[in-house]
Amino acid sequence: MQVLDKLKYTKEHEWIDAKDDETGVVGITDFAQGELGDVVFVELPNVGDVFEKDDVFGTVEAVKTVADLYIPVSGKIIEINENLESVPELINSSPYEKGWIVKVELSNPSEVEGLLNSKDYEGLIK
Repeated sequence: MQVLDKLKYTKEHEWIDAKDDETGVVGITDFAQGELGDVVFVELPNVGDVFEKDDVFGTVEAVKTVADLYIPVSGKIIEINENLESVPELINSSPYEKGWIVKVELSNPSEVEGLLNSKDYEGLIK
């Protein structure tokens, strides 16, 4: 199981890569995809949708279950990973790279600092 130092995490197992104070890339963690099992469908939001921190912004359907996706920060969706519509299993095979879910324009960049760092997240899942 992989946890990357450069990312921030939520207790609900989402990650965000906020490279600057303007945008972030969001996905689910390697731990989460492992718990879900084989992902067969991802319900994505629309570009332009606006969410508050911790809002449900989509779902991931696996063979075993369906899980809500919670946005880790407030903001507007500026891009969705359209590859997930035809190849949802990218979340299983590449949760931190090809399996990212959305890109968000941050409306409150300070929210990123309130998220878990890699060490805290590792402590949560052990």
